[in-house]
Amino acid sequence: MIQKVISKRRLTVFFIVLFLIFILCIPFHTAVVFEKEGNILSFFPIKEGETFQIRYIHSIHLSEVRETYKIIKNHQFQQTELMYEDTSIGMPAHAEKNEKFIMKDGKYYITGMKKVFQNIQMSTSRVVISHELIFKGKICPLENVIPPGTIVKIHVKRLSLLQLCKGVNMIGK
Repeated sequence: MIQKVISKRRLTVFFIVLFLIFILCIPFHTAVVFEKEGNILSFFPIKEGETFQIRYIHSIHLSEVRETYKIIKNHQFQQTELMYEDTSIGMPAHAEKNEKFIMKDGKYYITGMKKVFQNIQMSTSRVVISHELIFKGKICPLENVIPPGTIVKIHVKRLSLLQLCKGVNMIGK
């Protein structure tokens, strides 16, 4: 009789431990992840349909650039807008088909963009340290989590609770 009670307790404990491992290790939280050589440097939780921006100072003409991205199906980014202050080297001088090129308050905007990316390769500057993430009204300087001069891969990925707990959440939620 005592043996059966002990066996039931062991079996119950085993299933509880198995359930906890399952909950901790199965990736089900969607996040934008900043990786270097496969190592997660930082992330922020996001949902499909939400947008974020990356703002930086262009290293050649030293003016502000802001790229807007939306998370779409299949863990992809869709660039929806580009804002910049100077049309010189490295910046578009016109909009592509079905996009709009607007000048407003001394800045150039390309809106209606539908460029889709699986990931974004970004190099943070050593000279002009200025990259920032803008998400839900919060501004996060990337140099707080990504060393200057680092090339990172930005992509959408599902993370487990364990990864969320041990990683650096840029937004802090």
